[in-house]
Amino acid sequence: MSSNQTPTYGGQAVLEGVMIRGQQNVSVSVRSPSGEIKTQVKPIANIFRSKYRKTPLIRGVIALIETLIIGMNALNYSSSVAMEEENTTPNKASIALMITISLSLAIGLFFILPLLISTPFEGILGSNILSNIIEGIARLIIFIGYIYVIGLMPDIKRVFMYHGAEHMTVHAQENNLELNLSNIKKYPTAHPRCGTAFLLTIMLIAVIIFILIPRESMIIVVSSRIFLVPFIASLSYEFIRLSSIYQTNFLMRAIASPSLWLQSLTTRQPDDDQIEVAIVAMTSAIEADEISSASSVA
Repeated sequence: MSSNQTPTYGGQAVLEGVMIRGQQNVSVSVRSPSGEIKTQVKPIANIFRSKYRKTPLIRGVIALIETLIIGMNALNYSSSVAMEEENTTPNKASIALMITISLSLAIGLFFILPLLISTPFEGILGSNILSNIIEGIARLIIFIGYIYVIGLMPDIKRVFMYHGAEHMTVHAQENNLELNLSNIKKYPTAHPRCGTAFLLTIMLIAVIIFILIPRESMIIVVSSRIFLVPFIASLSYEFIRLSSIYQTNFLMRAIASPSLWLQSLTTRQPDDDQIEVAIVAMTSAIEADEISSASSVA
């Protein structure tokens, strides 16, 4: 477990780069086609640093919204660097549209489709428990299958390598080590606070929650699969926080082990150049936070 005095940093992989979410700033470092590492640093919106960001359950919903917005901006920046258009500013309307489409596809693929698959099993054994369990199993199979299939694509494989570099760098930062290749290479590519772990936890908690939802009305069933997603995400977020805080606890490690296993599909061992990009992203976020803290004190 990392020191309580160590600020928490996290992030995600993007196209040929890494995004790091700091305490007050977010940085995105991307290796351009010419080999140069280009970095963008922006302050995090106040809503994502407000008191609600520390309120149990509410913070899970805020974190989900924040991840979508910051993540989409980071992906836009990385793609612009790849196309040598670094100064291109993404249109807010287009970002909102992409987020809406992404959420709609995710809900349709991972929540509505499993519901439709389980419909023929309704009423068997005198209840809907079996159909709800089959729905949950179908959701997990679709989710894991989706990750496996996209992981076969060459470009996604490189993103997964940057994903590993991001996790290894976060491990080193949490343990207060100097951010260099030697220190970072000591750590695994899996991390308990990974977004993949968050998604898998959502799937597992959804199985439990949806078992309790009656299937007498299809409107109620479909609505529950859509409108309960924020609540399920909040519960999942709290669990991920606990598993990170108590990651040395045997029970928590056992419970979190499936999500760590799943990361074997979403991370790859990075090369030195990719770790270098992650180091630049982390260092930039830390330095920006230090400047912001010093300015607020002054």
